[in-house]
Amino acid sequence: MKSAVLGGGLTGVTLARLLHEQGDDVIVLERNETIGGLCRSVREAGFTFDSGGSHILFSRDTEVLSFMLSVLGENADRRKRNTKILYKGRYVKYPFENGLYQLPDEDRFFCINEFVKNLIAVEKGEVPPPKNFAEWITCTFGRGIAECYMLPYNEKIWNYPASRMSHHWVEGRIPRPPVEDIIRSAIGIETEGYTHQAVFSYPVTGGIEALIRAIAGPILPVVRTGFAVTSIREEDGGFVVSDGRETVHADRLVSTIPLQNLLPALSDVPAEVQAACDALRYNSLCSVFIGLSGGVPDISWLYVPDPATGLFNRISFPSNYSTAVAPPGHSSILAEITYNDGDEVSAMTDDAVIEHTVTSLIAAGIIPSRENVVYTGVAREQFAYVVYDTEYQKNIKIVREFCRERSIDLVGRFSQFEYLNMDGCIRSAIDFVRTDG
Repeated sequence: MKSAVLGGGLTGVTLARLLHEQGDDVIVLERNETIGGLCRSVREAGFTFDSGGSHILFSRDTEVLSFMLSVLGENADRRKRNTKILYKGRYVKYPFENGLYQLPDEDRFFCINEFVKNLIAVEKGEVPPPKNFAEWITCTFGRGIAECYMLPYNEKIWNYPASRMSHHWVEGRIPRPPVEDIIRSAIGIETEGYTHQAVFSYPVTGGIEALIRAIAGPILPVVRTGFAVTSIREEDGGFVVSDGRETVHADRLVSTIPLQNLLPALSDVPAEVQAACDALRYNSLCSVFIGLSGGVPDISWLYVPDPATGLFNRISFPSNYSTAVAPPGHSSILAEITYNDGDEVSAMTDDAVIEHTVTSLIAAGIIPSRENVVYTGVAREQFAYVVYDTEYQKNIKIVREFCRERSIDLVGRFSQFEYLNMDGCIRSAIDFVRTDG
């Protein structure tokens, strides 16, 4: 059986490798000139940055974690997570509920008091089931933690009102904090959250793209780059895929590309299906790269909930992941800004985004001075985050059923249209091969 895999990102190359290892005839069709998707890296002036935002290697899924580390081999280093939240000029421990003791007194009281009041109300059955993400946050953490951090941060990263987002996806992704940990944290006893991230790995050289290159090694001869799929048609029980210049014949079609790119290549898409696809929400990402002379704070990454601090929602420090991603005596910062067509960021030039970011980081005390900045760059990714609005489940069901009827398999983040982390993308490929391969 010949399988055509659309897309050469993390999911696509993993899927192709696994199919290849079991003896399948496979071809990967990637529209860009390089593979990697959201896991590509930029190497300039001695610095290495991940163009799709900051990536690290961690997972509760031991099989997936073992796979990632085994393909990297010696090109992997381990780091202990040191993650903070920039809150009112303070570096507060992450997750926020584990750093309550570091808040100003009134904010700490507000958070613990509202948490306890909410806990009692829930136990009495006085809190109705949440209807959206904003309500889920409040009834899980209480109004204090919600208003101080969870709501402003989530509305910043999703660039969408939390009250108009579904909450079906949060269980398991945003853990409910143990009551004991909240109380310990409030009185200054050390607690740890998100322990599966406590230690993470990262490629020594090559940025996160080194992982993609390592996975793709055995199947590079069957990867076709510069192949932007423009038409897909069924023929003789299989598929004919074209980029307008050449065609590829395959018995099976597996798509890992965004649904918004897949559907235009298909003929006779019902209006209802197209409307459902058009209604699926997602964010784009602007990554700002800053190379510095001298050092940076001893922080892995930093969450920034306050819009007044800057447009960015997260700041990472790649030079703290690996000493090889910046020249000797230098360090690096990667700022992430989510945006959508038509908003403020989409209208800004790259130079304007860089200037805003540098100026804001100097004001926040993260960059000592403008003289320390020796390199800047920007990368934009159209498809970055899946946004679960309240109509998501209805719309995705319509699109998936249509693709199923066309015998097109969907695997990966923007093809399944699920907010999958890197380990989730690899898991989706493993499960597909085991079930359907």
